[in-house]
Amino acid sequence: MALCLAAFVTNDLNAADKNKPTVNSDGSVNTPSHMMHSDNPLIKKWVGPYGGVPPFDKVQVSYFKPALEFAMQENLDEVDKIASSTEAPTFENTIAALERTGQTLDRIYTSYGVWSSTMNTPEFQEVEREMAPVLAAFSDKITQNLKLFKRIEAVYNSPEKGKLNPEQQRLTWNYYTSFVRAGAKLDEKSKARLSEINKQLAELYTKFSQNQLGDEMGKYLLLENESDLAGLPKSFVDGAAIAANNKKFPGKWLISNTRSSVDPFLTYSDRRDLREKAWKMFINRGDNGDENDNNAVISQILPLRLERAKLLGYQSHAHWRLENAMAKTPERAVQLLESIWTPAVNRVKEEVADMQALANKEGAKITIEPWDYKYYAEKVRKEKYDLDQNEVKQYFQLENLREGMFWVAGELFNFSFVPVNDVPVYHPDVRVWAVNDKTTGNFIGLWYFDAYAREGKRSGAWMNAYRNQQKMDSEINTIVSNNSNFVKGKPGEPVLISWDDASTLFHEFGHALHGLASNVTYPTLSGTNVVRDYVEFPSQLLEHWLETPEVLQKFALHKDTGKPIPQELVEKIEKASTFNQGFATVEYLASAIIDMKLHLSQEKNIDPDAFERNELAKLGMPKEIVMRHRTPHFGHIFSSDGYSAGYYSYLWSDVLTADAWEAFMEGKGAYDKEVADRMIKYIFSVGNTIDPEEGYRAFRGRDPKTEALMRKRGFPVTNTGKSGSNPGTGEKK
Repeated sequence: MALCLAAFVTNDLNAADKNKPTVNSDGSVNTPSHMMHSDNPLIKKWVGPYGGVPPFDKVQVSYFKPALEFAMQENLDEVDKIASSTEAPTFENTIAALERTGQTLDRIYTSYGVWSSTMNTPEFQEVEREMAPVLAAFSDKITQNLKLFKRIEAVYNSPEKGKLNPEQQRLTWNYYTSFVRAGAKLDEKSKARLSEINKQLAELYTKFSQNQLGDEMGKYLLLENESDLAGLPKSFVDGAAIAANNKKFPGKWLISNTRSSVDPFLTYSDRRDLREKAWKMFINRGDNGDENDNNAVISQILPLRLERAKLLGYQSHAHWRLENAMAKTPERAVQLLESIWTPAVNRVKEEVADMQALANKEGAKITIEPWDYKYYAEKVRKEKYDLDQNEVKQYFQLENLREGMFWVAGELFNFSFVPVNDVPVYHPDVRVWAVNDKTTGNFIGLWYFDAYAREGKRSGAWMNAYRNQQKMDSEINTIVSNNSNFVKGKPGEPVLISWDDASTLFHEFGHALHGLASNVTYPTLSGTNVVRDYVEFPSQLLEHWLETPEVLQKFALHKDTGKPIPQELVEKIEKASTFNQGFATVEYLASAIIDMKLHLSQEKNIDPDAFERNELAKLGMPKEIVMRHRTPHFGHIFSSDGYSAGYYSYLWSDVLTADAWEAFMEGKGAYDKEVADRMIKYIFSVGNTIDPEEGYRAFRGRDPKTEALMRKRGFPVTNTGKSGSNPGTGEKK
């Protein structure tokens, strides 16, 4: 069942009024009959091999609105049948029945989500804007259905619940708490206001995302002359030339307004004036006072979120969001963030001092500014550790590292990956692999890989589940995807990526493995459908296998000679592993703390720029660093409810990650079969069928300790591991 669709946003072409859906006051949808024809490929069941596959080759933007309208009405009819049943509520006729609803909508939303994130054209954006409030109203129509909720509540409170198996009890709890948190117990007046808030938020989230994409696609730095290329690696220059040519600037070089383009420019460009321009362009996305400015959007989102939380009985949006998370309360999340802040800032002071000394030594006569940080950090890295990241990149070919990920999945999960060409894709860049069990040959799922940046694709890297694994009525295999924004080089030449990009590649593959390894009965509890501050744990954990000698020796091969990375260079990487952790930690913590403070605030008229500036000043933010995601382009928290009041979760999960990795190191090493089997059994395969705290304890034999994180980042270890700030303990003792 498609729960909580208020986060969905969609849109349509310039259709005539006769094609517009009618939304009733109760949120139901009246769809013109001529739009419900069965030849819309999005409405049909998936066909083809592997249990059916998304019909990406048949998608047209004009199909989305009628398909969504049809599927929403079908879903409402399915739900109404359950709610109106005269039979006494049971797990099978209520909870399990709900799990079987919304299948058409789920299939349609797979294609819709792909177009939203990777094929986002002006035509599609119209569909997003039009349909956002319709989808929000639809979602509320389900969660505010009193007859339906009474049946869910009856099953939840029934003495018979004790006879259900643990997964069924967990699913029942999940439905009950989800409905309550969505306003099922409110009176009719409050429900009406809640629905109006959700519709307004859906529209604002759409506007925020489109503004952010507008700045990323519409602003760029054009390099006109050879002198503008000083210091830049050849592979980067080649990519910039292709980007310029794509924008109709032949013979020039273009720096796109995305992290994958700006970060390497800031690291290697000798032109300080151009570094400053690139840095300001990037950090001011959504904050330029033009049609894409997001400050007014944020100023509307925050009070609506606060009002919604109060309406639902919570002190703040943060308290509502964290109620069922591992952290339980914002206070515990803030405690963890603040416990790392001081050692991280102290490390930044050391890093800046080293950079300033080097700049002085070179006679630069400058004071280190934010646009100098990456440039001089790279120089210090070379001087301190004799480590040149550009030298490392010569061994990090994207395709080889992808094979390395497959090899790791084979060693830990017993998976094999076979390329397939018999499934449709939405863009020629997308490739697909079938995932099988190496021993039995059984089919596990499909893995789609969309590696390269392009117009209309949002920046960053992410994982999607196109279909969740389940075995409710029959075995349904999962379909997952990984998406990146690497810059293409010249045809036929390997794409070289940095160590950080390689870590991100492994991170997102960890999410994919979380989906592929899932072995649960019910789709709602499947794969990555876990609490926000746990979902990043499996993905962050997989990053560690990049650094293992087995991967580096087999897959880190020089682009020209094909020889493996020298052990001497590997040792330099290991010695420099905690280098620049002050910068990395502070830029992240600043974003996480501002996120939490925004959503704990009781102010109703927040100026985002002023709030960010004032709170960072109170924190003592080093002037040489800005937030990793400044508020006006903080898509994690303003493009949906997704990570709102939840950006802290990366650090919370990293405590688990660091502690779990030490379990391997305490055993026989990274490929210890016994530890890996426990990891799969209690972490990767169970989805949301068990409480994540219990799952972690079953894997580790105890709660996680924060010392492992401090060691991982090279910070002083000062606590005893008995602090209440340790993640995973919740409110239980």
